[in-house]
Amino acid sequence: FGFMMTLILPGQTASPGSYTGRARVIINPKQSPELLPGEILVAPYTDPSWTPLFLTAGGAVVEIGSYLSHAGTAAREYTLPCVVDVTKCTTCIRTGDFLWIDGEKGEVQILETGQPAAGETCEDSL
Repeated sequence: FGFMMTLILPGQTASPGSYTGRARVIINPKQSPELLPGEILVAPYTDPSWTPLFLTAGGAVVEIGSYLSHAGTAAREYTLPCVVDVTKCTTCIRTGDFLWIDGEKGEVQILETGQPAAGETCEDSL
């Protein structure tokens, strides 16, 4: 039997609902790979230039923001679950990680992850 610890990243609720899917970490919306339909957008922040990504995403996880921030407003407008104020989410979450967003509790669970770089752990960066 294999054991895998689920890592829970706390944040703040910005838009209710829950969603499970693959993460796509995007640092700059203009210089990033394409967000595939249903992927979870993981970003350091958002502003109006990020809005087209909310049309494709299944949910959003954002490092900096609040209920009234762009990420929260856009997520509610497009009825996507969104958790903001998630410390170092762009470091702890990698593209391809399998996540569960709980927009009611304001937390994100990393259910499945790829291998971290040698000597690197998310817990070290929190």
